[in-house]
Amino acid sequence: MRNLIFALKFLTRLPLPGSSPAGPDTLAAAAKWFPLVGLVIGALLAAAHTLGTRVDPWLGALLATILWIAITGGLHLDGLADLADALGGAHRDPAKLLAIMRDPHTGVFGMIALWTILSAKLVLLMLLARQPDALWALLLIPAWARLGPLIWSQSLQPLREGLGQHCAHTPQWAFWLIWLALFGAASWYRTPGLLFAPLVLAVWWLFLKHRVGGMNGDCLGAGVEISEALLLGLALLQP
Repeated sequence: MRNLIFALKFLTRLPLPGSSPAGPDTLAAAAKWFPLVGLVIGALLAAAHTLGTRVDPWLGALLATILWIAITGGLHLDGLADLADALGGAHRDPAKLLAIMRDPHTGVFGMIALWTILSAKLVLLMLLARQPDALWALLLIPAWARLGPLIWSQSLQPLREGLGQHCAHTPQWAFWLIWLALFGAASWYRTPGLLFAPLVLAVWWLFLKHRVGGMNGDCLGAGVEISEALLLGLALLQP
């Protein structure tokens, strides 16, 4: 339970009582609960989206988008912006890539990435409001996306010391398989388009492996944001 609470505090800005030690071992132990945190986020998003959609699909999309940012505190968006700036300005120089990601300022590439991902989510959330299983899709999408960091951090080489390295641990195959089976069964039952989620996670793994050369906290956060947007699109697919 302590590891689950730490995972909730680490990935969200939900007001939770108490405090937990934030050490490397704690984060590695809590990582297996990241997908469950995604389910909590998804439940809150589904409630906001459903409430707003009763008035208008665009209102539902706007409420869900704002809440998505608020719950996470922009944690993953920050990683997306940093990675976009690094990829745009490093010109495949590994040292420069890391230097740009360490820069606290956001450049043009980062701003473009933020605008694109938020616009995509807003539009896709509006389209999702027309689907009969929108609630299930919103419940599962953040969970699928947060299974990504668990897998990526435990199967890719850390680029440098930091949060990504702290998440890394001996691959927890049992938890990978449990979450894949649970989310796969739920997706098959209600939102078949999300059965492509493992492919989305695998594509990001390949991108980090062959284009970036490994992972760090920014890469994990960017992967969550991109996975969520792609999964919103896949949720629109109907059999």
